[in-house]
Parts: sequence; structure tokens; C-alpha cells
Amino acid sequence: MSAPPSLSVVDPFDLPEWLGESEVTWTPEVGVRTGHHVVGRLSADDRGAQELACDLLAVDEAYPSPVADDQTRLRAHQAWRHGQILLVDQDRRLTLAVPGTGFTADLVLDALSRLAKAVGASPDRYAARLRIGAESPRRGPSGR
Repeated sequence: MSAPPSLSVVDPFDLPEWLGESEVTWTPEVGVRTGHHVVGRLSADDRGAQELACDLLAVDEAYPSPVADDQTRLRAHQAWRHGQILLVDQDRRLTLAVPGTGFTADLVLDALSRLAKAVGASPDRYAARLRIGAESPRRGPSGR
């Protein structure tokens, strides 16, 4: 089994100011039901087309290998339990670390709401443009 990728914690105060000041839209590049990692971006058209890479990572996915180390998973669950979200850097991309193994529309909206609060914005100023996508086939340890 390979080691999980390195994820470093991101301080919300280090993020661009427009995330707390503008109308922000998150847009995925793939459907939200396609798996544990949904690549996307945040944008604010009212600020001269500002954009920031922003992905979703379901930190409990562990097959065929873990997507996050135990400490990151623990921190993600603790933040979530307290109404917050763990922000991490994965491959130079802002990533929202979310408990679970996949995403639903409700979970995406909840994660974005927590991001808005983390940067001092009202969740009412955040929107999501969702792609549905086909569900990823889940294979058990036997590979069947």
C-alpha cells in the first residue's frame, strides 16, 4: 500500500481577499458523484474574472490506498464536527478536506458554506454550479 499524498494545512487568512468580499461560484470540472476527489475552481466575475483552483477531497477513501494520512483525517473530522472545514494544499491547489468517501449535492453545499464562513463571508454570497457525473464503480478488496 502506498503512502497517502502530503497535505499541508492552509490558513484561511492566507487566501485571496476576494473570497470574503465577492459573489463567489464554485465550478467542478467533473461530476460530483465521480469519486473522492472532485477538481474544481472558485471564481468571482465581479472582480475582473478572479479564479482560484479549489478541489474537494473525501478524506476517508482508503481503497486501493488512503487519500489522506490519519492526522489529516482526524483534523478534517474535528473541524467538521465543530461546523468548520479543514483547508489543505494538495499539489498546489486549495482543497477542502471533507469527511466521507464521496460527494452529494448537499455535502458540496455544506462544504462551500463552511469555506465561506472560514473566509469571513456570508454563505449567501457563495454558489455552486454542479455537474452530476456518473457514480464511480465501487470495488471491494477482492477486486470484483
